[in-house]
Amino acid sequence: MTSMNKETLTFAIINIAVLTIIILGVSYLSINQKMLIGPLLILLGIVSLVPALLFKIPLKLLRSDIIFGLIDNGILIIFALIGAELFGIFGAIVGGAVGNAITDGFAGIFEGFDAQKMKSVKRTALSVAIGKLAGCLFGAGFVLTIGWTILGL
Repeated sequence: MTSMNKETLTFAIINIAVLTIIILGVSYLSINQKMLIGPLLILLGIVSLVPALLFKIPLKLLRSDIIFGLIDNGILIIFALIGAELFGIFGAIVGGAVGNAITDGFAGIFEGFDAQKMKSVKRTALSVAIGKLAGCLFGAGFVLTIGWTILGL
């Protein structure tokens, strides 16, 4: 049996698909536990880094994408929460959509700035995907943990 090259698109898709199934399963089983969702998303962010460790992808390589995800989803969740509070589910959807566009732009600035400093590092589809996935889970997890536990929203 031949081993799959960790730099192929197929390898990245398989890894992210497996992580997606795990994330969806845990989210589905815990959706009614409001106070646990934030910490669970942070834990899932850590779990999503496992393929990087298994396949010896340096965590330094993921830094730009984790920064992107943290900013992107962290601020997106704030827009969605505000939209939900002001206008219900429709407000959450519109707030999330508008927030996503805005946060992609701002997060891209910081990701690009950090990536420019790492010119000699070779990013792959898998490293970018894992970094963004982990960063998004961390960003959402931190904001929801603060919002629902510390601020009591």
